[in-house]
Amino acid sequence: MKLYLIRHADPDYANDTITDAGHLEAKALARFLQSAGVDRLYCSPVNRAVHTMRYTAELLGMEPVIEPWTRELDWPKQQADGRMVAPWDVPGESVRASWPFADAGAAWQQRAPYRDFMPLFESLQANSDAFLKRHGYVREGGRYRIEARNREAIAVFCHLGFGLTWLSHLLGLPFPLVWSSFWLAPSSVTTVLFEERSETWAVPRCLGLGSVTHLHQAGLPVSRMGLHANDS
Repeated sequence: MKLYLIRHADPDYANDTITDAGHLEAKALARFLQSAGVDRLYCSPVNRAVHTMRYTAELLGMEPVIEPWTRELDWPKQQADGRMVAPWDVPGESVRASWPFADAGAAWQQRAPYRDFMPLFESLQANSDAFLKRHGYVREGGRYRIEARNREAIAVFCHLGFGLTWLSHLLGLPFPLVWSSFWLAPSSVTTVLFEERSETWAVPRCLGLGSVTHLHQAGLPVSRMGLHANDS
C-alpha cells in the first residue's frame, strides 16, 4: 500500500479556509494526484483540509471519508523565543540542547515536556493502528503483520503538526526530533510505502518527504507558512 500524506494548501486561519493562492495550489495538487493514481481519499474535518481536498475529490469523482482523528493537534503550547508556540514550532537548537544524546540510558518519554504529550501521542498511535488495520496491516511492535494484501494508493489530507507526528509513529522516530528536523510545505505530498519484503510483514518506508512537484509543474511559488526560520 502507498500512503500519500498531504498537508492542506496555504491556509487562511482567520477565515477557517485556504487563501486564493491555496486554491491554486489545491487545483495543481488535484491534477498531480490524478496522474499519480489514488484509490481512496481521507480527510481531516478541519475546513482548510476539506477545502484543499475538494478539488481532488471532484476531479477524480471520488467520495472522501472524513477521519476526525487526523485533525490538527491541539496539544499544549510551549514557551520559546519569548512567546508561546505549538510544540512542533520549538526551535531545533532548544530541542537538541536538552536532548539526552549523552545519556544512553535516558528515556526521553519520561522527561518534561515530552512526558506531558505521551497520552496524546498514544491516542494518535491507537487511531493510526486502527486505521491501518482497516487496510490490512496490523501493528505488532514496530512492524505490521500483513492481514490482507493491499495494493491501493490512499491520500490523507491533514496538517503540519499532525502529519509530522504521524510520521514519527509510522517510521519509529522520536516525535520531538521529527518536529524540529522536518517541515512540510502547504499542499506538499509525503509518500510512505508499506514495504513488503516477506509474506508476513510490512514496514513503512518514506519514499519522499514534502514533495511540491505539482507546484513547480504549475509555476506556482512554495508557501513558507509554518516555517519559522531564516528561509521564511
